[in-house]
Amino acid sequence: MPNIDQVKKLREETGVPMMECKKALEKSNGDLEKAKKFLREKGEEVSGKRAGRTAGEGIVASYIHSNNKLGVLLDLRCESDFVAKSEDFKNLGHELCLQIAAAKPDYIREEDVPEEVLKEEREVILKQHKDSGKPEEVLEKIVEGRIRKMKEETVLLMQPWVKDDKKKVADLISEKVAKIGEKVVVHRFQRFEI
Repeated sequence: MPNIDQVKKLREETGVPMMECKKALEKSNGDLEKAKKFLREKGEEVSGKRAGRTAGEGIVASYIHSNNKLGVLLDLRCESDFVAKSEDFKNLGHELCLQIAAAKPDYIREEDVPEEVLKEEREVILKQHKDSGKPEEVLEKIVEGRIRKMKEETVLLMQPWVKDDKKKVADLISEKVAKIGEKVVVHRFQRFEI
């Protein structure tokens, strides 16, 4: 049986309702990290169930840095007007704007990376290692590792969250989905910098 301090700590760290935190801690025998993983997986499960549903509501979130030389506009969608007006959803929009401002992603999802970009990256990596004398299978692993790293740097949902690099941005969204119970979609964003 988890104690109230553990439940409060998990709630503070994830924003998920107290009863859900209590259930997660019970399932993980009081292990905070396992409970967080369980909540993320639950969020992904809720997302999966809602994948076919339409995210026709939402907000345009914005962020302007204090020097007025950096700004972000984000189109974030959900299923209902009720959720779109909620503090949790607005906070998620704000967090994603901060992420985009700080981490400069080029794409939203992994599948958004154009095939030409991947092909060009592959060619560059192979040229860098062509005289290394390494076997083909080793070179292939190097290429795959470097492409994965490139995606983690340029794809918003694959980036480590700037406020907690143990989490990916996709995990942050999954946690919010578990809490609000609706599909959430990053529809588009634009980053401006002078």
